Amino acid sequence: MNKQEIIDIETKHTSGVYAKQTLTIVRGQGASLFDVDGVEYLDCSSGHGVANLGHAHQKIAEAIYKQANTLITLFETFPNDKRAELMKKITSLVAGLDKVFLCNSGTESVEAAFKFARISTGRKNIVAAMRAFHGRTYGSLSATYNKKYREGFEPLVPGFSHVAYNNVEALDKAVNEETAAVILEVMQGEGGVYPATAEYIQAARRICDERGALLIVDEIQTGFGRTGRMFAIQHFGVTPDLLVCAKSLAGGVPMGAVLIGHSVKNLTPGVHGSTFGGNPLSCAAAVAALGVMEEEDLPGQAAAKGKYLMDKLKKIESPNIREVRGMGLMIGIEMKQKVAPYIKILQEKKIIALNAGMTVIRLLPPLVITYEQIDHLVDVFTEVLTQEAND
Repeated sequence: MNKQEIIDIETKHTSGVYAKQTLTIVRGQGASLFDVDGVEYLDCSSGHGVANLGHAHQKIAEAIYKQANTLITLFETFPNDKRAELMKKITSLVAGLDKVFLCNSGTESVEAAFKFARISTGRKNIVAAMRAFHGRTYGSLSATYNKKYREGFEPLVPGFSHVAYNNVEALDKAVNEETAAVILEVMQGEGGVYPATAEYIQAARRICDERGALLIVDEIQTGFGRTGRMFAIQHFGVTPDLLVCAKSLAGGVPMGAVLIGHSVKNLTPGVHGSTFGGNPLSCAAAVAALGVMEEEDLPGQAAAKGKYLMDKLKKIESPNIREVRGMGLMIGIEMKQKVAPYIKILQEKKIIALNAGMTVIRLLPPLVITYEQIDHLVDVFTEVLTQEAND
């Protein structure tokens, strides 16, 4: 099919819940995407943080092919070799989190964590942060702060409240004997790429311990090397009770997981489940992906490349830039005006970037991005932001 045929078919049959672009992508390789005419784009979105390993990684493709010819689906009631291999591997990544629930997406992992927190503590209330984004299904949406995602869907799940991010005093006041859990992003992504302070994360652990609440850390976007460690929480020396993850876990194949600590109780048969959770195909992809992350030291690459990129971005002389912030290869450039025009111009110049709110350009390139590609990215950014500043 040519470009117009693809667009016409999707326009006719799409649900309507996505703002469609005219850029039609049909292939990827490493940090690059290619449109239907073969034009190359530098992908600094990674499918909202999914493609940490880049696109079309050979080892992921080989693992999927081999498993698809062996066994694709199997409910978790029946033990399986690939699932066992993944469980052993993923529970070795964070000391103290030695059990795992496998599902299919980030919002599913958040929903599971909320259920586990409530059944474990016998309490109902969940404290989340302002600017937080945790997903779009009803429980995770109730923890999401931005009203644009919530409007039209009330009433949401009761028992949720929001307090200021990075504000220890506000968190201390909000958590009490009725709180089942506190859920936090170690770095807020959709909310504007705001890193947490060490003081805040360590205080959250202390407050939860004092009040008998569980600490849930949302690593859906920050996990698997993105911030320069396997998980962002590891920058702070804190172990949560529940760690939710997804996105790049299986190298691009849909998968989510909840890592579970010793303080989580009452997880008995029938409390929760997932038809496709832990299916052998996704598990095989995840085993391969975790292997690549270690073999290629993708967390180390993200730390080094992220520092290199941030240092260069901070040197761009533009009065329109308010701040450059982030960790590893999760970077936000806060502007003094709306960023939609910038993102459009960047795409015209073959750079795919994201927004994080109205005034922040978010960069989530694959961790395999090359230094040459980073230099090109900075050159284009410099051109665009300088041009915009002069206009």
